[in-house]
Amino acid sequence: MTDPDSTYNAGASVPPRVPIEEYAVIGDTETAALISRAGSLDWLCIPRFDSPSCFSALLGTPEHGRWLIGPVGEARSTRAYRGSSCILETVHETDTGRVRVTDLMPLGDGRADIVRVVEGLEGEVEMQHEWIVRFTYGKVRPWVSHHPGHERDDEVIVAIAGPDMLLLRGQRLPVASDGHHRDQWTVRAGDRVQFSLSWFASWKEVPPPLDIPSRIEATYQKSADWAARCTYDGPYRDAVVRSLLILRLLTDTRRGGIVAAATTSLPEDFGGERNWDYRYCWLRDASLTLEALLAVGYVGATKLWRDWLVRALAGDPEDMQIMYAVDGGRELPERELAHLPGYADSRPVRVGNGAVDQKQTDVLGEVMIALENARGQGLKETSQSWAVQRALVEDLVKHWDEPDNGLWEIRGPLRHFTHSRVMVWAAFDRAIRAVEHHGYEGPVDRWREVRDAVRQEILDKGFDRAKNTFTQHYDTTEVDASLLLIPLVGFLPADDPRVRGTVAAVENDLMRDGLLLRYRTESGVDGLSGDEHPFLACSFWLVAAYAVTGELEKARELMDRLVGLANDVGLLAEEYDPKEQRMVGNYPQAFSHLTLINAAVHLAQAEAAARAGADDDR
Repeated sequence: MTDPDSTYNAGASVPPRVPIEEYAVIGDTETAALISRAGSLDWLCIPRFDSPSCFSALLGTPEHGRWLIGPVGEARSTRAYRGSSCILETVHETDTGRVRVTDLMPLGDGRADIVRVVEGLEGEVEMQHEWIVRFTYGKVRPWVSHHPGHERDDEVIVAIAGPDMLLLRGQRLPVASDGHHRDQWTVRAGDRVQFSLSWFASWKEVPPPLDIPSRIEATYQKSADWAARCTYDGPYRDAVVRSLLILRLLTDTRRGGIVAAATTSLPEDFGGERNWDYRYCWLRDASLTLEALLAVGYVGATKLWRDWLVRALAGDPEDMQIMYAVDGGRELPERELAHLPGYADSRPVRVGNGAVDQKQTDVLGEVMIALENARGQGLKETSQSWAVQRALVEDLVKHWDEPDNGLWEIRGPLRHFTHSRVMVWAAFDRAIRAVEHHGYEGPVDRWREVRDAVRQEILDKGFDRAKNTFTQHYDTTEVDASLLLIPLVGFLPADDPRVRGTVAAVENDLMRDGLLLRYRTESGVDGLSGDEHPFLACSFWLVAAYAVTGELEKARELMDRLVGLANDVGLLAEEYDPKEQRMVGNYPQAFSHLTLINAAVHLAQAEAAARAGADDDR
């Protein structure tokens, strides 16, 4: 893991180039905030993941909004989550003493709050507090007023702009100066200072103050109870549980949507244009998240998302989108925020996502796999949920052979991507199972006929016999990391020579410094300038592919390395730069964490089977 012991000058302004891995995340399963090791909360969209941000220093400067609570001057800072929770505890040690800052967003109370508690542990530490609110992605400076406390309330500062209001409470609050609020004070051993930030609609009554100690305890217990339901007890269990907690944090438990990441526009290529908004619910990513949760015992989460899916997809099957807002909304227009300089000068900063209108034929396959897995674990379909699935599969009968943008949202010409065709096969295959194994109604003979035709086309047009490998699409000899999913979804058995040839070709062509690229960007297939770094989910797919093909030593070696790339609190971004040894892309990334879980499960199963086989040979 990344070295957790680093020295910072917390008294300096936190620059926009704080390494991505130096952030931790807290959340309340409706939104999330990123906090640097130095104690600067640099990103918060509130009250929802896809709301405009009110602290945006991550993509700009402190002037675009941040909330800093940290020591003055240099400090040795270490941090960890409390047990199986997302309660962050950071200990700052200076030459004069030690102080602990506890950060969290309380769970389960229907509010949008952040709690920060400062406790003196030893000696004394000079602390600073800076609160700069800028609504609408750092653009709108609010009207801010300071009020004395009343009744059981502490002092309060109110920031208001249009529909949004933030209320800062605490025993001592920063003082206004030129649009900023700043304070500096000495924390001694035994001192405890509590702060809370609450968002609420500006036309509503001010919510009452939190009982902070009880909310911390309730949040911890709720998280610990949820994590205890994990049935996985194999290798890398700590990393699996942390990944589960991150996936839960990225799930909107009020509405049911599962976002791909908590951020927008963290670049795939520093200084380049590959900057996208991931604060939405991709049907594919959400389905893969459910597969990971189901693999380790979480059936209830599937019902929440399935019900969200039925609402989101209500209407004509031809209107199905690849992604939605967390509440199922369809309008996600992409636009650029010219007032933000971007992380590491990476522009443009984008909100919304133009890929919403893309055709990605693989999506339904992922949805059907996840829901079939849920049926296999006892989740009963409602008449409406099965009717929606059946309608989508029937619509796929008419359109399955059309070219698409593929898994990676290629912004170049439409292609017949092999992975997309494999997932079309999977969609029909799981629909057939729903009829034959679970008794639901559907035109199974027609579905079987189409499934078999899809399979034959893939074998005829998506496989390069000369190289003994499947190809990225029908018109190329290039490979793609998504081809590693062929044995994992059951299209071909793992011991098929064509599978082994494909794993070898992906490993040979896409491995960079021991990690996998998605594809070779120099082929020009994606229609974008610049390059990108190894995509962590692809390397986790390779672990699973190694495991099912019996290359257990390779699987263990790669898994060890990948788990070791997580930062000191167990978080992963989308990509990793092995040369600079830093994380790249939006963060924390659901795709990376869900593939970690699935890789661990596949590896544990393969090692157990190998041990059983060895025992049988004795």
